[in-house]
Amino acid sequence: MAVKKVAKKAAKKTVKKAVKKVAKKAVKKAVKTVKKAVKKAAPKKVAKKKVAKRKK
Repeated sequence: MAVKKVAKKAAKKTVKKAVKKVAKKAVKKAVKTVKKAVKKAAPKKVAKKKVAKRKK
């Protein structure tokens, strides 16, 4: 019985570690995509501002 309990605890720990790793990777990916989107959006905003200045 003791061996089974230890095995269960170890399994739970490894699962938790794996989940944490996956979560971290997902967060990193999300941050990267957000940064890319911001970079793509930023030039457009700047361009719009420049155009607005020229019109005036």
